[in-house]
Amino acid sequence: MAALILLVNAAALAGPASHLLNEQRAPLPPGPLAFRTSDSVQLFVKIAGRGVPCVVVHGGPGAGSYGLEHLGLQPLESSLQLIYLDQRGSGRSASSPRRAYALARQVQDLEELRIRLGLRQWVLLAHSFGGVIATAYAQRYPERVQALVLVNAVLDPVASLESMVHYGDSLLPAAARPPLPPTAPLPQRLGAVLQALGQQKRLYQLQYAFDTAAARASRMVQPQPGNRDFAAHVFDFPDYGRDYAPATAALGMPTLVLAGHDDYTAGPRAYRAFRFPRQRVLVLPGRHNLLQEQPALAQQAIRTFVAALPRRR
Repeated sequence: MAALILLVNAAALAGPASHLLNEQRAPLPPGPLAFRTSDSVQLFVKIAGRGVPCVVVHGGPGAGSYGLEHLGLQPLESSLQLIYLDQRGSGRSASSPRRAYALARQVQDLEELRIRLGLRQWVLLAHSFGGVIATAYAQRYPERVQALVLVNAVLDPVASLESMVHYGDSLLPAAARPPLPPTAPLPQRLGAVLQALGQQKRLYQLQYAFDTAAARASRMVQPQPGNRDFAAHVFDFPDYGRDYAPATAALGMPTLVLAGHDDYTAGPRAYRAFRFPRQRVLVLPGRHNLLQEQPALAQQAIRTFVAALPRRR
C-alpha cells in the first residue's frame, strides 16, 4: 500500500476543530504521514496496528521512535493502534529553525496531531525522558488523555542525570574517574563520565544489564538518520529541569508505571515519587529498556492494562 501523506499547516489548524472530534471517525489509515505543525515544522508520524489509539512519546531526549518501534512495541500493534511520533528536532523529524523546543511547544505538537487525527482521547505511552512530555501534556489536556503508560519514565530530569553520573562513576576504575568537582555543571560531569565509560567499554552498563542487548539496539538504530538538534539544545530550557513527580497527584487518569529494578538512568526507585491517584506500578528485572529486556512481560502488562480501560468518551 502506498504511504498516505497528510500535510497540516497553520491555516488548517486555525479553524474550528470541534466538529472533527464529534464525528464518527473512520479508522486511521496505516503508514507514514508527513505532519506539519502550526509553526511549519515537519514531523515524522507513522500509524500502525489496530485498536485503542496510543501515541508513542519517545525519550532521549531526541532519540526518535524508531528504536522503540523495532525493539519492543511492534508486537503490541495486534491490540493497539500505535502512533509513532518523532518529536521536533529528533529522529526523522525536522528541526525548528527558531529552536522552538520549549516543553510547551512539544506539548502543543502532540495536541495539534491529536486534533488532525480526529481523536477525542488517546493513550500516551512514554519512555524515559518522554515521561516529562507526556506528564506535561496530561496536565495541560487531562480530558484528552484516556490513560498513561510510563515505561522507565523520567519525571525529574535533574535527579535522573545525577543518578547516571553517580552510578556511571561507580562503574569506573578509580584511575579512570574524571577529576571533576561535584560543583561542576551537571552536563559537564555527565559528559565526562560518559566519555570515560566509553573508553572503558562500559557505557552499555548505564542502560543495559548485558552488552548483547546494547549491541542489538545499536545495530538496529545506528543506520537510521537521526536528528539531534533537540538534544543539543534541551538544556537551554529551564522547564526540562523541573521535577514533575509532585504534579502527578492531580492527574486522575489510569496510569501504568513499568520500572526496572536496576534502572540507574531514571534513578533507582524514582517511581516511588509518582503520585498518580489511579496508578499501577510494576517493577520488572532489568535496567532502562524494559521493552527490550523484558518484552513478553512488558507487552503483556500493557495489553492487560489497556484492555481494562473504560470505553473512550
